[in-house]
Amino acid sequence: MSDVLAQIQHRVRQAHAQQTPLSIRGGGTKAFHPLGAPAPGQTLELRPLAGVIEHEPTELVITVRAGTRVDEVQALLARHGQCLAFEPPQFAPGGTVGGMVASGLSGPARASVGALRDFVLGVELLNGQGELLRFGGQVMKNVAGYDVSRLMAGSWGQLAVITEVSLKVLPVAPAEATLRFELDQAQALAQLHRWGGQPLPLNASCWVQDEGRGVLYVRLRGAQAAVRSACAQMGGERLHEVQGDWDACRDHSLPWFAARAPQHALWRLSLPQTAPVLALPPGVDAPLVEWHGGLRWVQAAESAGEALRAAARAAGGSACVFRAADADGTRARAVFDLESPSLQAIHHRLKQAFDPAGIFNTGRA
Repeated sequence: MSDVLAQIQHRVRQAHAQQTPLSIRGGGTKAFHPLGAPAPGQTLELRPLAGVIEHEPTELVITVRAGTRVDEVQALLARHGQCLAFEPPQFAPGGTVGGMVASGLSGPARASVGALRDFVLGVELLNGQGELLRFGGQVMKNVAGYDVSRLMAGSWGQLAVITEVSLKVLPVAPAEATLRFELDQAQALAQLHRWGGQPLPLNASCWVQDEGRGVLYVRLRGAQAAVRSACAQMGGERLHEVQGDWDACRDHSLPWFAARAPQHALWRLSLPQTAPVLALPPGVDAPLVEWHGGLRWVQAAESAGEALRAAARAAGGSACVFRAADADGTRARAVFDLESPSLQAIHHRLKQAFDPAGIFNTGRA
């Protein structure tokens, strides 16, 4: 065990013994999120726990300590022609792998390649009693059964301190193309559904209303022949040198996100891809749509929350605040739209099993 890990373990055991809350901190790049804001208690800094433990390019797996910067991991993978296919968002420099997994967020390619949690092969963690535990491994067959390692994805540090992660990586696609279409939202959703039933290398999509016109962007990735054939079949305008725009979509730096009014929160609506255009509250503009219709970003006041949640539930999904309208916005209670008593009971039992004293990131849920 490294000296840094031993010190972190000592801090956790001490906090458990004294019933002292701990605020787990990585790079702090998601502090804007209601579940990413600093929690009450003493800060438990994980950035010193950094470094690549193992990278075996031929096995398509990398194991790193939780404090390792995401951009450093991506740079290492790029040198071997590999990538984190789920495109983790990077809202600011300095994000760590532990924070990446704890937030569970995925980028534009999520609808085609899967979510972050699908790439987590194993984790090492400290539970609320300071016990060092390891789950999963470095190959897919080790994640059969009750998958505790993937349970850490999206836990926001409320269950355990992630100390080490093993991730599946993929080769960079041989070919890529971005197509542009002028379509309104209903037309774009219908077209995406039609394409979804065809053998096309669809990788990502983004629909946005730009100066009153609806525009759909579609990214194709795959073999050279497959991408060329899809471009010829789908039509549209082929764009060039647009990777920066997809990065901006991933990191919420597109003009649509920057134009958010100060009094508006950014809402995240997770829906079935087949959900129709939603009837949004009066005065709420059209959303930005990703994941072939499965993810819709809406800019609206927090007072519109009940209407947004009702619209999302009616379509078979959920709505939550992603960025609050102001510094006090963490008061927005509906971070998770959990109405099911059974889901609430599972959440409570997991918290009791991992952190019985409730010392990790208290007050976040």
